[in-house]
Formats: sequence, structure tokens, C-alpha cells
Amino acid sequence: MRILFASSEAYPLVKTGGLGDVSSSLPAALKRRRQDVRLVLPAYPRAVSRLADATRLPGPADAPWSLIQGYLPGTSVVVYLIDWPMYFERDGDPYRATDGSDWPDNPQRFAAFARAVSSLAVNEAGVGWTPQILHLNDWQTGLVPVFLRDHPRRPPTVFTIHNLAYQGLFPGSVRHALGLPEDLWHLEALEFHGLLSFMKGGLVFSDLITTVSPTYAREIQTPEAGMGLDGVLRARSASLYGILNGVDYREWNPERDGYLEAHYSADDLSGKALNRAALQRDLHLPARDDVPLLGHVGRMVEQKGIDLLLEACAPFLADGRIQLALVGSGERRFEDAARALAVTHPQHCSVVIAYNETLAHRIEAGSDAFLMPSRFEPCGMNQMYSLRYGTPPVVHATGGLVDTVIDANPATLADGTATGFSFVPASVSALTGAIERVLALFAEPGQEHWRRIMRNGMVRDFDWNQSSSAYLDLYRGLAGRA
Repeated sequence: MRILFASSEAYPLVKTGGLGDVSSSLPAALKRRRQDVRLVLPAYPRAVSRLADATRLPGPADAPWSLIQGYLPGTSVVVYLIDWPMYFERDGDPYRATDGSDWPDNPQRFAAFARAVSSLAVNEAGVGWTPQILHLNDWQTGLVPVFLRDHPRRPPTVFTIHNLAYQGLFPGSVRHALGLPEDLWHLEALEFHGLLSFMKGGLVFSDLITTVSPTYAREIQTPEAGMGLDGVLRARSASLYGILNGVDYREWNPERDGYLEAHYSADDLSGKALNRAALQRDLHLPARDDVPLLGHVGRMVEQKGIDLLLEACAPFLADGRIQLALVGSGERRFEDAARALAVTHPQHCSVVIAYNETLAHRIEAGSDAFLMPSRFEPCGMNQMYSLRYGTPPVVHATGGLVDTVIDANPATLADGTATGFSFVPASVSALTGAIERVLALFAEPGQEHWRRIMRNGMVRDFDWNQSSSAYLDLYRGLAGRA
């Protein structure tokens, strides 16, 4: 099938979070299934510099943008970069300036991207290729089906919600600058409590909606997790599917991960201790093996429960019962609180305020357990990485975390199925209780239960093969209906 996959980021061209991982891994998995999948994203300077075999194409006649064509590094996936310098040729990440503030013209930037994707989708961009399926991702692509709604050659469209909390909300008056018709300005189209919602464009005007785990697909149809869009999603429930994200085990596999001090597997765990010692050395933590080293990699924002993590860990650090390794960045208040914890407990806590790919891999391999107390989590990737690396995840039971982690309770310890630790509700006391359970099992003589949990997680298979097959079934059904 000919599939055009549109996203605002894709690793390794540009990445700020899980969307970047999915937007490279899923197209690559579809390509391995011999599908003609092509990826389109904005021509950020970083993406242009990392594109393989880049060539320039003229784009549509008289258009203010052109195309740069190449390949996603390490794959045979064709990539089109929308080269619109006034919108995308600037420093910073895809959404923010170097000072961390959102670009004030983000609605114009991603409306422009949507118009360019629309042209590409109906073969008006001069590339001589027409997709049978258009797959859009998150609010940055939400206006694409709006612009295509009356086009006679409009391809069937799938829209994926990666995180409903980020909806692309802007002042209602922006619609005039974007040239959006007034007949779209009502609650069943783009209006959201007086604001313009890019996300609603994707939800209302796409043929099918997917999200990134079965549990999250159910949660977002409730007022508690629907972020004000639960009514829209319930109305479209017959067209809403939850498909769990996969893991690219070429990138995340302790048996051959190039970032690690030593390789290891479920059959030979000896390298795990070497990675633990290396991580302690790298982070200037004492070389102790009598207490668990807990790791965390993530954005320091309220969604990820970083405040719960810091408050719950403080007493354990004060008592010298754990070591803690944190890597991430986000809101200043959480960054400052994390730094303060490390200053207070320098022998037990190390904090790196940045995203560092090397350290992310080394924390997965060198930690004994991985803390992931997200208040909500559409899918989550780190818990699946942790499972493969023999680092039992400690998760709040929500979204994709429910779908991937089996709690170590008396029943699952008895039948040998446990893979991690889950807790409810999302509170400091509940997380504290989960950490106490980690400490109790870690301290058992011989660590029989602990090693069983490690090995159980390492043999779970979340490869993209299953998820890409599910997407392909959706595409075929949609193309058949068209």
C-alpha cells in the first residue's frame, strides 16, 4: 500500500518525546512489511542536516515552499521535508525557542505544514506519487483533514492521538489569519470553549482515530481523562481504536546496545552488575550493591508525576535506603526541586537536567528498578524499555502502563507472571508503598522473586511487528471501504 505518514518529529531527524520514536519506528516497521510508506515532516535545520541522501525538489508551482527528499537514516523509508524557511528555518526545537517559550506563530507554522501535507496527499506537490492512506499524528497535523474535507481526491485518513493533553489550542481569532471558513466555527467542528482546536480537526474530519494503547482509548472517552473532548470521542467510538505502541529492539536491546558497558540477556544477567557499577561511576554515586539504584528518565512535568517521585523518594534517600538517578528536563520548579534533592543527598542522588540519549540507555541498563509514576500515560515507552533491560518498572496503573506491566502481588509472585510494580492512586503514599515493596523483594536472600521478575520482563515481546500488523489491517479495511 502507498501510505503517507505525517508527523512533526521523527527520530533521529528530530525528537522531543515518544512521538519522535513512533514516527520513525512505525514507518520503518511498515516498510519491512514491503509497504510503500513515506514520511513527511517540517524541514527543521536539524532534520535537514541528518537526512540521508538529501536532494531538493521544486514543489508546487508558485508555492512559498519546496521539498527536500531523502531517507530516514538506517532505513529505506523515503522522507519529504517541507522546506518553508519563514516557518521552520530557526533555532530551538519544533515547538519552542531556545529560551523554552513556545513560538508565538505556532498556529501559522503548523497550519502551513498542514497545507503542504494536503498538497502532497493529493499529488499536487510534483512528486508523481499519490497515497492510498494518509496517516496523521497529533495536533500539529490536525488541520490536514480540514483542508482536504471537500477535495475530490482526498485519501482515506487515520488520525493518531499520542497525548490528548496537547491539543493545539489557540485564540479563536487566529482562525481568521489562517483563512479557515466560518462554517467550521462551532462546537461540532473546530471551536473548543471559544478557542481554536487543531486536535478537533483531526478527531472530527478523519475517517478513523487511533490512540496508542487499548486502556488509553477507553480512558479518553471518560470525563476524567477526556480533557474536554470525551464527548467528541464517545460520538466517534465506533471509529476509535487503541493500538499499543511497539519498541524498536534494534535500538533498545541489552544484548547489543552500543551505549552499554556490557551486554547481557535473560539467560545471562552477569552484565547487569557491570552496567550498574558503570552508572554509579558516571553519576558519582558510591559503588553500593546493598540498596537498590532507582532510575528515572522523562520530562519534568506534572503529567509524569515528577513531584510525586521527588517527595516519595526524599525519606528513602535521607535514610540511605536507596540510590536515585534522574535524567530529564521540563518545568523550572521541578528541575530546581530535583537539583535541591541531589544537593541535600549527594551520596545517594544524582540529577542530570537534560535529555541525553546515551545516559537514557545506561540508566535503563544500570538501574535496579525504574520509577514511572505518571498521572496519566497514553502508552509510555520507558516501561517497555525497562522490561527488556531487566529493570522492573514501578508505575501508576494508568493507560499503556496497565497494558504492559504485571504487578508483583502475592498471586502473580506465586504463579510467576509478575514483571513490575503498579500502584493506585497517583499519590505520594501509594508510590511510597510501591517502593517499600521493591525494597522488600530486593532484600530477600537469594533474590529468587526479584530475578524471576527481571527475566519475565525481559522475555515480553512488544516488537513493532504486532502493532504494524494491526495498523496495516486498519489501512486495508479503510482503503477497501473507500
